Amino acid sequence: MTTTAERNAPALAPLANELPPVERGPVLPRGFAAGGATCGIKASGRPDLAIVTTTSGPASAAAVFTSNAFAAAPVKLSQRHLGAGHFGVARAVISTSGSANAATGANGDADQAAVAAALASALNVPVEQTLHLSTGVIGTRLPVDRVVAGIGQLVPRLGTTRDGWLAAAEALRTTDSRAKLATTSVRLPVGGEPITVSGIAKGVGMIHPRMATMLAIVLTDAAAEPATLHALLRGATVRTWNQLSVDGDTSTNDTVFLLASGAAGGQPVAAGSAAVETLGKAIEAVARDLARQQAADGEGASTLLTCQVSGAVDDAEARAVARSVVSSSLVKAAVHGRDPNWGRVAGAAGNARVADAPILVAAGLASADAERRAGSPASVDPDRLRIAIAGHLVFDGSVGGPVAFDRSAARAAMEASEVLVRLDLGLGEGTGEAFGCDLTEAYVVENSEYTT
Repeated sequence: MTTTAERNAPALAPLANELPPVERGPVLPRGFAAGGATCGIKASGRPDLAIVTTTSGPASAAAVFTSNAFAAAPVKLSQRHLGAGHFGVARAVISTSGSANAATGANGDADQAAVAAALASALNVPVEQTLHLSTGVIGTRLPVDRVVAGIGQLVPRLGTTRDGWLAAAEALRTTDSRAKLATTSVRLPVGGEPITVSGIAKGVGMIHPRMATMLAIVLTDAAAEPATLHALLRGATVRTWNQLSVDGDTSTNDTVFLLASGAAGGQPVAAGSAAVETLGKAIEAVARDLARQQAADGEGASTLLTCQVSGAVDDAEARAVARSVVSSSLVKAAVHGRDPNWGRVAGAAGNARVADAPILVAAGLASADAERRAGSPASVDPDRLRIAIAGHLVFDGSVGGPVAFDRSAARAAMEASEVLVRLDLGLGEGTGEAFGCDLTEAYVVENSEYTT
């Protein structure tokens, strides 16, 4: 029975999405070729080698990387190739799947260097213009002879079609149940042909990024200087992949690359222009959709968990609260059990802490402000907080807290493939969102046997 309080309760609508629409398909931007193959890293025989290359000269490139102290050999090599700013130019990206090549010491570094040399030779490009991704079991070395042989076989077959981009996405996977692709097309205000932004990603476990995502490659045929790309990528990452959590563990290999070929023609987009704002939204739309795909496909997951927060002191605090909610094992377990347990949501919100200083700087805060605020508690006032779960208002601090609601109807609404937890903090204009998944028995089973 619906009560008077429930009928009069104000709704908490989903936050508006002002990003361009995204297609989940393998559209390869102009100026790139791609492909995937099996070279024998994985015992299963599934595809495990992906290569993306430019078709005409170097592309502008930018990256964000894991902050894990055990950064893998491919991360360290790519950082050296791009330089201290993590942006520059590149001719190719290679991904190996099945061995993380992390915590492998000097031998692992030598293995990655050998892969770089083989790739550069096969493509006839400078070795320092190669970028590297690797994923799989930590502490295992790459079978370099197999990888080198695979490079020799795959390079002649790289293609500029949708099939090549899809093959690369398939070869990127480890425990993902499906390939993840996202594409959007926008017209820049400066005129000319529409430009394309397209990305592929993997990662559904060991997912709790800090400054990067698992493995992702985003390509565009727009023209942009490397520093401009890096600024756009850092901002998009803060609002998307850094707001993704499957299990609370940050990977040793997290990397996202963004490359711009300029093949669409025209002058490079200028910092501060309307064109760069449009390009930035396109990049963020692709990143957001890939992050949502990753959360929905979390190891063992059956439900995408989205938390959207409004009314925070500022966006940084809104993102902190949203990430705290989707990271909570108790909230994740409640979502799996279709239990509208608002107490767990409130507890997670009250535990929220503002992000690390580098993330705040990437979001636009001055360094001094970022250092001062990093790790501080997010402002939450129980007397102003409102919580809705799957469209049902369940808590309103302004009227005393718990709100009468139809528990059966809420449980039924939580059977959907996506459960939205919506909070309004009543403190300001800040907004943010985060993505996660439910916590299931299947997650425990899969990760209890990962190396065996």
